[in-house]
Amino acid sequence: MKIIGIGKNYVNDLKDMPSEEVVPLIFTKPDSSLLENDADLVLPEFSNDVWYEVELAFRIGKTCKKVSEAEALNYVDAIALANDLTAKDVLKQSREPNKGPWALAKGFDGATPISKFLPISDFPDVTNINFKLEVNGEVRQIGNSRLMITNLAKLIHYVSAIMTLNSGDILLSGTPAQGVAKIDSGDLMIGYLEGQQMFQTKVN
Repeated sequence: MKIIGIGKNYVNDLKDMPSEEVVPLIFTKPDSSLLENDADLVLPEFSNDVWYEVELAFRIGKTCKKVSEAEALNYVDAIALANDLTAKDVLKQSREPNKGPWALAKGFDGATPISKFLPISDFPDVTNINFKLEVNGEVRQIGNSRLMITNLAKLIHYVSAIMTLNSGDILLSGTPAQGVAKIDSGDLMIGYLEGQQMFQTKVN
């Protein structure tokens, strides 16, 4: 199973949508980064600057290769809410010339807290899904899938043309354009999907 993420995929308002086609910024995360069942998060020793990024997570239900946009959603069977944690200090280093990829910044153990999956049939319109993240009781991020620059169908079409997507693979759709911030030991993050609490993560 693989986790595929997309960077910088949300705008604040529909009027901010790019007028031209955007090439998605794709990265991968290992399955060992998953943090399930509301387990506590142990911050990595190699970073002092881990940030939260709440995201919709879409699960692939059957083998998917070179599918059209029109057919793409037929390959998704469930939706969850995830948190694409990022070690910002490590990411900054990787962006400098002659440095490495994003793997360490986004792939450490526990870097992907995720909720249970709900059947996609529970969501009549994947282009209009509301979600949010609270940290210590304060709403920090609010998102809606209509603000995705590369929507789910386009994302599946693009990625499946490059690599085969298998049953169980997870696509992270990007985080809202505002609200990301650093987390500290003792923080409590709670994610909501259409008003329903989906996960809570205590930071150790």
